[in-house]
Amino acid sequence: MSSAIKNQKEILKKLGIQKLNPMQEEARLAIPTSAEVVLLSPTGTGKTLSFLLPIIAELDINCNEIQAIVIVPSRELAIQIEQVAREMGTGFKVNSVYGGRPFSKDKIELSHLPAILIGTPGRVADHLRRDTFSTERIRIFVLDEFDKSLEIGFESEMIEITDSLYKVRKKILTSATHEVSIPSFIGLQQPIYINYLEDGIEQLKVKTILSPTKDKLETLVDSLCHLGNQPGIIFCNFKDSIQRVSDYLTKNKISHGCFFGGLEQIDRERALIKFRNGTHQLLIATDLASRGIDVPEIKFIIHYHLPNRSQEFTHRNGRTARMNSDGTAFILRWIKEDLPEFIEVNEVEKILPAGLPKPSIWKTLFVSGGRKDKISKGDIAGMFFKQGGLEKNELGIIELKQDCAFAAVPATKVDHLIGKLNNTKLKKRKIRVYAI
Repeated sequence: MSSAIKNQKEILKKLGIQKLNPMQEEARLAIPTSAEVVLLSPTGTGKTLSFLLPIIAELDINCNEIQAIVIVPSRELAIQIEQVAREMGTGFKVNSVYGGRPFSKDKIELSHLPAILIGTPGRVADHLRRDTFSTERIRIFVLDEFDKSLEIGFESEMIEITDSLYKVRKKILTSATHEVSIPSFIGLQQPIYINYLEDGIEQLKVKTILSPTKDKLETLVDSLCHLGNQPGIIFCNFKDSIQRVSDYLTKNKISHGCFFGGLEQIDRERALIKFRNGTHQLLIATDLASRGIDVPEIKFIIHYHLPNRSQEFTHRNGRTARMNSDGTAFILRWIKEDLPEFIEVNEVEKILPAGLPKPSIWKTLFVSGGRKDKISKGDIAGMFFKQGGLEKNELGIIELKQDCAFAAVPATKVDHLIGKLNNTKLKKRKIRVYAI
């Protein structure tokens, strides 16, 4: 067995993945032998791992400079890729940089340069202008969800970055969009295309829920009662609408989180954490959540508002029926509302009377210690089991960050755990524990 294959098996084991899917396997074989690769695959099919595996295999362990740079459209996607790369446990340093946090924090983390740098176009371009790091050894350039970066207005920064990476030998572009147009400034000559965009379409069902009134809030609540306790996303077009929908769901005692661009970064991150660990089974979101964020398997999405373009409709729907799982996209439509041309007439879902969805059994606790404090997930789990007295089946998902951690615990034991664990020591460090 070659060392590359052996290393790959070890990485997959650490990630809890038995084997690569066909798209990932094709990318693993194509990227090492191709200078230009365009990877097209639906949201949620594992594109991150498909390019990280071959990139890591090409890194020089003796190099102390940045060797690969990954440009992404959002902070959430930067954080997500950094998390995956760290969990691969390869020994190579990885950092992400993005707007919304102090530049000084970036400089501290980059004082010891990573092998892989992940970042949003604006923040990476800013670092290049300030000569924070050298591009001399950067050989691999990834533009992840590149069309989204262009769509939200980062073209000038992307041109600036591309022009700065004059020693790049390999370019990898990814997208989840049909008929994507690759801009000339990227300089592709003869790219290899890996196209899996047709995969997953058959698993997705699109149905309509009819609202008798133009104000669809009451029908939305009836729909959520009908769908029951399943993870789902409700898409709105505007952040003001999200607030209105959120207030109405709160009034009806339906637990949920909110996710949109106007939120502070810490609130956006925590909304996703609580959605991933089951504290909230519902997320009300704008199109910011339609791709490039790490969320669990979702059984349905609801278009509370219809998007303005077919691409947004496709990307929203791509949050469900992922990785060969079934899922349903519901269009919440006023009976007098006309559908746009890009949406075909589809089956109407009959809403049956039902009780409110049950509250989640989970709550999320914040722990004020993370990787930089040499704290591991095992340390966090041990604290909850030994000091907190939890049984093994009572501890949910743990997410470990650089300076903190989050753990899902039974809602009935939150006060008990805070009383036992807050202001105690973990790895000789005093920690805070509180509910978020």
